[in-house]
Amino acid sequence: MLQDRMEILGKKNNKKVVVGYDLGKNFAQISYCRMEETEPETVSAVTGTEQYNIPTVLCKRKGVGQWYYGKEALKFAREEEGILVEDLLTLVERGEDVIVEGEAFDPAALLTLFVKRSLALLNLRVSLNQIEAFMFTVEDLTPRMVNVLGKVAAQLSLKAEHICFQSHMESFYAYTLHQNKELWKNDVIIFEYDTQLKSLWFKCNTRTTPKVVMIEQKEYPQMERRVWKEDEDARGRQMEELDQLFGGLAGHALEGQMVSTVFLLGDGFKEGWAKESLKFLCRNRRVFQGNNLYSKGACYGMMERLNPGREWKEYVYLGADKLKANIGMRALRRGEDSYYAILDAGSNWYEAATDFDVILESGNTVEFVITPMTGGKVENRTITLAGLPERPRSATRLGIHIEMTAVNQAEVTIEDMGFGELFASSGKAWSQTIMV
Repeated sequence: MLQDRMEILGKKNNKKVVVGYDLGKNFAQISYCRMEETEPETVSAVTGTEQYNIPTVLCKRKGVGQWYYGKEALKFAREEEGILVEDLLTLVERGEDVIVEGEAFDPAALLTLFVKRSLALLNLRVSLNQIEAFMFTVEDLTPRMVNVLGKVAAQLSLKAEHICFQSHMESFYAYTLHQNKELWKNDVIIFEYDTQLKSLWFKCNTRTTPKVVMIEQKEYPQMERRVWKEDEDARGRQMEELDQLFGGLAGHALEGQMVSTVFLLGDGFKEGWAKESLKFLCRNRRVFQGNNLYSKGACYGMMERLNPGREWKEYVYLGADKLKANIGMRALRRGEDSYYAILDAGSNWYEAATDFDVILESGNTVEFVITPMTGGKVENRTITLAGLPERPRSATRLGIHIEMTAVNQAEVTIEDMGFGELFASSGKAWSQTIMV
């Protein structure tokens, strides 16, 4: 269970930090925030600069068991002194052994090695023993990736009490909620340009309670990263064409939309071609360029898990990996009908699980109430406890375990606990999958 942040701050060591680790396909970034502060800092890959990107690669030195990571790995590969291992996240998703010099390596072990080595950069700023909470953020938080990141975290030997995972979309959400409200009074959009262009669109429905935030993703395959020509005039024409293409795509996307802020992320925007398109984007909206939004958003997300702020309680993010409905039960409390909350919308489905006991008033059915946060109607899901012994009214205690097994389904297990010394348990149990 997460501890209250004030309890953490009250410990003797008040220099604890929260870490946000952005594990991207091409680059990783590390941000951290001291518990007594509110603004994360991002670790530089090159001391004294704002070069935050750590290439997500390893290189094994030829003939020996020596590994390098990041920029040093690229250097050894260029000098043909080692074998480069790229696309670590893709390799992890595939789950196949990586063959280097005839030896098979587990891709999850290689990813763990990369993360361990890269944390040496953070160790220059703060001791790894000071880490109180650690949040990984990745572009796509698939079940496979959740499993692998869990293995990676277990091998890091961190003393952090909390290690969690969230997607880039949720990091965008967390980052946005920590900005001045003027920046997100209307929609917010990210244009991210690395290998190709994609957009993330932050939209909020303020008519619900809590207010619901959805983030839509769109890809633009026609805007693949350019290989610039050496001839200056030819390169200039390439840049004008790319500027015009992006301006047209952005103009079409923003037409008729109320957008307060645009973030331009990725190295593709650092190449100096976006001149006219930038002028267009800056009309009546704020535009920011950078590349450490996700790692900072991971920090903010972790801080909110420790101690949710007011706005965090007022808003709920319903992403692809989030539970879209509240799950509860109608219950009798102090003689009055009431609602008992079991699982809340906005929770990561792979973390959503709980155990509780109830007293069955009568009959042999248990009913769950499903309340969608996306505008659908409230529905009930009934589980019949076939073979439950007949007992007097309110003389059966049930132990219930419920956990999400996918974003839209939950596995419910109900056990007959009897009723103290009066009625022994029958030993019966019922399991059923319900759609959410």
